[in-house]
Amino acid sequence: MCLGLSHNTAPVDVRERHAFPPQKMGEALIALRDYQAVREALMLQTCGRLEIYAELEDYEAGVGQLRTFLNNFRHGDVNDMDSYMYTLLGTQAIDHLFRVSTGLDSMLIGEAEILGQVKDAYVQAQRARSLGKTLHTLFREALEAGKAARTHTSISGESTSIATAAVAFAKQHVGELDGKSVLVVGAGKMGSLAARRLRDDGASDIIVLNRSHARAQDVAQNLGGVARVAEMPGLVNALKDADVVVTSTGASHFIVTPGNVAEAMLARPSRPLFIVDIAVPRDVDPEVTRIAGVGLVDVDALKGLIDVTLEKRREAIPLVEEIIAGHVERFQQWYQSRVAVPVIASLVQKTEAIREAELARLFGRCPELTEREKILITGMSMTIVSKLLHSAITRIRGKAVENRAEAMTHARMLDELFELQALGDGELVQLAALEDMSE
Repeated sequence: MCLGLSHNTAPVDVRERHAFPPQKMGEALIALRDYQAVREALMLQTCGRLEIYAELEDYEAGVGQLRTFLNNFRHGDVNDMDSYMYTLLGTQAIDHLFRVSTGLDSMLIGEAEILGQVKDAYVQAQRARSLGKTLHTLFREALEAGKAARTHTSISGESTSIATAAVAFAKQHVGELDGKSVLVVGAGKMGSLAARRLRDDGASDIIVLNRSHARAQDVAQNLGGVARVAEMPGLVNALKDADVVVTSTGASHFIVTPGNVAEAMLARPSRPLFIVDIAVPRDVDPEVTRIAGVGLVDVDALKGLIDVTLEKRREAIPLVEEIIAGHVERFQQWYQSRVAVPVIASLVQKTEAIREAELARLFGRCPELTEREKILITGMSMTIVSKLLHSAITRIRGKAVENRAEAMTHARMLDELFELQALGDGELVQLAALEDMSE
């Protein structure tokens, strides 16, 4: 299942209120492991969404525990989330993730960053050990779908990111960037991308300001001779020099405030200042717009420009949806075939144990056998076992995809006939979950 909110359902002030600080994401994932109904979990947070993907013992209990987790971990009231949150189950959740990874559900269709963000979320969950076989397989499939969409369609053509849209928006308001002074606050992935696009679009004086001076220097060096570095205590002085500000930090509070903007504007009363805030939570206090000469847009305000510039990408949507359908079907076949896994594994293990024991007994009774003869006999025994099991394994796997109820009957019959004891209570619960998913 998927529980979340996004730019489609919640404005930026709601998304920022419920955003998880990036440095606490690992802690949050570890906390999720303690909830009884949550078997596996992964959290995806970007400027446009906060989503929890989970494999649950029981949907009703699991969703309730995820909401409890949000309330407890955020240490605040999350009741307002009900107005903005969506809950997707089974195939809906799978299809949604693939639309996210291919960029179809992004604010900017086909945006370049989302695939990397999905991968980062997957890696974080791996490190927190909150992934199991299901979400591991699901997210590997989602990453493959995202790569295929970008390789085989034009979904990521033309303008490729929120940062790029931010630069285009700034140019609409201040004109060409040549001769303008631009301040980039934040030297993370989005800030670095914005700085590169600003340079490519003609900005010849770029100030990179970041809490980590070393990181700011790295970004500035990659821009060549057009960039210089400022430290966070020098924000007011940097604002005094800037015509345009693009900000994207991971701070949980406002970095650019009415106080420091007003102080900067006193030194430049005749020069306007235009700010593009693409951070979530926002970096810029909306109250700065009360100061004369100051303009501000946030990430949600970019939607209008984005809608106008995406016609070519929209042409690729049907092809991307075909790619998604193929990957969804492949994952579902794998998911449904799990009904056969415990029985097949136990059957193979038991037959292999019998084969090895009988060979050992034979070789003990016939010490005159040469090594070559032993190899030939061992090979023949493996061939016999493989041919005997092949038909049963192939049929039960096929039935698991075609008809889960019949596959469950076959699995139970094999389990009983061969005294495998492969289907304990946990496996039977998992088999029932396969039925729930299809419904």
